[in-house]
Amino acid sequence: MDKKAMLGPKVRRLRRERGLTQAQMADQLGISASYLNLIEHNQRPVTVPLLLKLGQNFGVDLQAFAEDEESRLVAGLREVFADTLFDGSDIKNQDLKELAAVAPTLGQAVVTLYRAFREQREDLQNLGERLADRDKLNLVHNAQFPLEEVRDFFHAHHNHFPEIEAVAEALWAEANPERGDLYRGLVDWLLKEQGVRVKIMPADVMGYAVRRFDRHGRRILVSEMLAPSGRNFQLAAQIALLRHRELINGIVDAANLSGDEARRLARIGLTNYFAGAVLMPYDRFLEGAKRERYDIDVLRRRFDASFEQVCHRLTTLQRPGARGVPFFLIRVDSAGNVSKRFSGAGFHFARFGGGCPRWIVYEAFRTPGKIHTQLAQMPDGTAYFSIARTAVKAGGGYRSPPQQFAMALGCDVAHAGQIVYADGIDLEHTEAATPIGVNCRLCPRSDCSQRAFPPLNHRLIVDENLRGVTPFLFAPPPGER
Repeated sequence: MDKKAMLGPKVRRLRRERGLTQAQMADQLGISASYLNLIEHNQRPVTVPLLLKLGQNFGVDLQAFAEDEESRLVAGLREVFADTLFDGSDIKNQDLKELAAVAPTLGQAVVTLYRAFREQREDLQNLGERLADRDKLNLVHNAQFPLEEVRDFFHAHHNHFPEIEAVAEALWAEANPERGDLYRGLVDWLLKEQGVRVKIMPADVMGYAVRRFDRHGRRILVSEMLAPSGRNFQLAAQIALLRHRELINGIVDAANLSGDEARRLARIGLTNYFAGAVLMPYDRFLEGAKRERYDIDVLRRRFDASFEQVCHRLTTLQRPGARGVPFFLIRVDSAGNVSKRFSGAGFHFARFGGGCPRWIVYEAFRTPGKIHTQLAQMPDGTAYFSIARTAVKAGGGYRSPPQQFAMALGCDVAHAGQIVYADGIDLEHTEAATPIGVNCRLCPRSDCSQRAFPPLNHRLIVDENLRGVTPFLFAPPPGER
C-alpha cells in the first residue's frame, strides 16, 4: 500500500471536527462503518475515489489533505530524542515513524513539551550566569517559544490565507495603481477612505521607527530612510490595521495560541502578509512568476518590490487550483541567527541550534548582492535546489547602519526545472549534490570536514593516535548498527 495513502489520523480528526460518528461519516462516503474504522486505524488506505468523496462531501483541499506531514513530525521527534537526555533509551527510528503515523497529535505534543523544556533549561543557564554577577541579576525572559509557536501557525496554514488575499486584492483595485504609482494610490485612498494623511519624516525625528501611526493627528509618519518599496509596504500594513483588524483578530483567535505575546506576533505577521499581497496581487504575481520562471530581479522591478518581499511572496502561492512552486525560505544574520523561516516543500530546519555550514545561505555573505545556486542532498537522500543572496534593511544613518541578512529560497529538486536559476544544472543526477544536514548535532555524516559538534546520540571514539577529517570520531547509535 502507498504510504502516503495511509491518512487514518487525518480522517479521524476531520470526522471529530465535524461532530460525526463513524456510522454517519461512513454513510456519507458510501462505505461501511467497519471499513471506516480500519481506515482511521491505518489498516486500510484512502483510495483516490474515496479521497474525491472526502473533497466533495466535506469541502477539504485534497492536495493539502493528502500531503504527507508524517516526515516533518518524524524529523521533529528525531531531534527531540537525539538529546543526550535520552542516551540510555533504545528508541529507534521505526518507533518515531509509528508514533507519527498512529498518534500525530501526541507526537506534536511531545515536540511542544520538549521545546518548553529547552526554553526552561536555557533560562536556568542564563540565570546561573547572571547569579555569578549579583549586580546584573534580573529575571530572564526568553521570547523564542512564542516565535516558534507563530512559525508553526503559519506553517500549518501553508503560509496562505485566502481571506487576506481577497481583501488585499480589493484594496489594490480601489487604490487604482494602473498608472504605475502604488504609493500615490495608497496615499489618496487613506485620505479619502480613512481621513488619514501620510507624511515623510526625517530620520532624526523617527529615531528607530520606520512607521508610526499618530492616532490623534490622523497621520501615518514614514521614515525618509525607507526605499519606495518599503514605504508602500508600510502604508499597506497600516491600512490592514485600520480597515481589517477584525478579520486579522478573527484568524488569530481561531489559532488558539498560548499567550498574548504569540497572538501579537501572529497579528503582526498577518499584517505583513496583507501588505505583501497588496504590493503583489495573487493572480498577477503568479502569472508573472510562471512566465518569467521565477526570476526574482524581473519580478521585483515589475512589482516595485524588494528582493526579500518577492522571496517571501513566492512562499505564499498555495491557492488551491492556482499554485506556484512550493518554496521554503530562511533569513539569517552573519552570526547564523534565524529571523525568518518558512519550511515549505518538506525541507527540515533545525528548531534548536544552528544550521549546516555547507548550505549555500552562509556563502552569500562572502559576495553581497550576488545570487548563489546549490543542489544539495540531505542524509536521507532527499535533494533540494536553492538560491541565496544577501538582503539589506534600511538603517538610520551612520550611527544606525543598515542590517544585512542572507536569504535562501529553495524547493524540492522535482520542481527546480521551472526555475530560471537551475538552467544548466544537471537535476537528474544528484551524485554531485552538496551533502548537507539539518545541523551538526543531528547530521550523521562522519566525513564532513566542517563539523563543529559531534552528533547527538552517537558514541564518541576517543583515540589520540588517530585523526580523521574532523576532530570527532563516532560510532552509529545502537539502533543503526
